Amino acid sequence: MIKYLNFSAAVVATAFATAAQAATVSPMVIDLQTSGRNVVANVTVSNTSDKPLTIEAVPQALQPTDTGFAPSEGNTEDLLVMPPTALIAPGRTQTFRVQWIGDPAAMSSSHFYVGMNQLPVKLPEGQSAVQVVYNFNVLVNVGPANGKAELKVVDSKIVTQEGKNYPSVAVTNSGSTYGYISQKGLKLTQTDQSGKEVFSKSLSGAEVEQLVGYGIVAVNQTRTMVVPVSLPDANGTVTASISE
Repeated sequence: MIKYLNFSAAVVATAFATAAQAATVSPMVIDLQTSGRNVVANVTVSNTSDKPLTIEAVPQALQPTDTGFAPSEGNTEDLLVMPPTALIAPGRTQTFRVQWIGDPAAMSSSHFYVGMNQLPVKLPEGQSAVQVVYNFNVLVNVGPANGKAELKVVDSKIVTQEGKNYPSVAVTNSGSTYGYISQKGLKLTQTDQSGKEVFSKSLSGAEVEQLVGYGIVAVNQTRTMVVPVSLPDANGTVTASISE
């Protein structure tokens, strides 16, 4: 009997390389364009173990949600990943080519996970073992070559979580390609019920990334994020704005 322990590594706030016992994968986020030189990028998987490692590359379409992205049954034929599988010797590195082969004139953004999934080793019949396998999700974003994101805060309010008051910020993208809030900045201001300012803080792009991640907003998506910055009061009004 073989038992499999499966561990998944999803995209985190600041990770461009994620390590596990058997492999490292880099980068963890890819930006592609629908035409031009940037239709293709490489992902490297390094086998850091002392045994051969079989990796299967599996694209998964993503759909925008109110709070980010979720796996969907959408089309993945526009994204080519080569090779689809690879056997990596101990201490060696395999390069996977990720390429957009869809409409070069697409006027919106597309988003995918490419799962770099470790396949279990086939054991001799009758042998029992516990195998640990690791799956890594590389986030792939695709947008028009000449597209421009237009990010704007459309709503902000105070929410209370675990006894602390935080700003909840909704950002919409009316542009022609996806955008990163973490490539800009965020200004937060709270006023009390009389209109007096009681809190103000400007977050740099790096601080936004540390607090909420990359903050990717797809075309025509409105994404709501709770920013873990403590506000002095649960009452009053909080306002937010995107800064360059």
